[in-house]
Amino acid sequence: MLAMSQPNDNIDLTESLREQVAAALKAGYRLIITGGRTKAFLAGAENDRGDASAVELDGSGHVGIVSYDPAELALTARAGTKLSIIEGILAENDQMLAFEPPHFGAEATLGGTVACGLSGPRRPFAGSARDSVLGCKLINGKGEVLSFGGQVMKNVAGFDLSRLMVGARGTLGVLLEVSLKVIPRPECETTLVFRMKPDEALSTMNRWCGQPWPWSALAYEDSWTFARLSGSEAALSSARQGLGGEPAADGPGFWFRLREQRGRFFQYPSLGERLWRLSMASATPTIDLPGHWLYDWGGAQRWLRSDAPPEAIFCAAAKAGGHAGLFRGGACHGRVRQPISAPQRVLHERLKAAFDPLGLFNPHCLRTWV
Repeated sequence: MLAMSQPNDNIDLTESLREQVAAALKAGYRLIITGGRTKAFLAGAENDRGDASAVELDGSGHVGIVSYDPAELALTARAGTKLSIIEGILAENDQMLAFEPPHFGAEATLGGTVACGLSGPRRPFAGSARDSVLGCKLINGKGEVLSFGGQVMKNVAGFDLSRLMVGARGTLGVLLEVSLKVIPRPECETTLVFRMKPDEALSTMNRWCGQPWPWSALAYEDSWTFARLSGSEAALSSARQGLGGEPAADGPGFWFRLREQRGRFFQYPSLGERLWRLSMASATPTIDLPGHWLYDWGGAQRWLRSDAPPEAIFCAAAKAGGHAGLFRGGACHGRVRQPISAPQRVLHERLKAAFDPLGLFNPHCLRTWV
């Protein structure tokens, strides 16, 4: 195992953040946790700006690789560490993060990535951000420093509370450190393209997922199905012969633009002011909603550019057995996420009460996402 930082540095950085939490508890004000600010555009993230009762808690200075063991496929880093630094160190050892996280900017941090719980195109085949988390250290709403899980796979057993932090948007505590499992980089990758209609693309991608080809991403945009395969040269050669299709002109570029939302679909204002994210079973047929669609994760994650009323989108998603939420753009008067069931809400409220009983952290995210 490679120790990448000194223990005393870690104590000092942690104590500084803990003191800020203790001060907020004593004075009775709330805290908005920030880092690289690359995901501040997410729907609902702006609700508490201008709130005189909330103070920013900046965790971007809490940086450093705590430990990295290439042989154990595990890395632990402080939450303010940039994703680019982590991915660079992994690349030196021919390894990578399995869930291919979007950055949305050069300042993207590990803490923000875990807190937002976002995963890239590789997610259906290599696992989600939550699947990669082995353990974490955080400051709860009582000013206590808590640790959950472990730093390597063999030390993680039973129900792991650290995975509750993935997607919690900072509402349960201030992340200090996160331990992740990593995977080897594939020997080769190739992207094939196929011209299809939307329903044909969904049924084909769903059928492909049941076949033993080395898939690492499947998406559909603007009449074209994109299929990425990763593995040995021999495996990719066999897949190309069995699947047909044409090599993509810029496969790596397509997946990068999809992951970072830099392609035409995400950037052109004329396609609709609001960007909605819908999650559902990959085999779900096309949904009758006005707007422009892009399918990722083999059809399990669907992006919709539409100015349709939120209620119409929520209703259509629920009818299809899925869930919808506003990702960015457009005022919806607080209606940014499909309502959850009463039992789910009770569970969320109990978790919030256990970790942050006074509602200290990120109240804006609590109202719109929990």
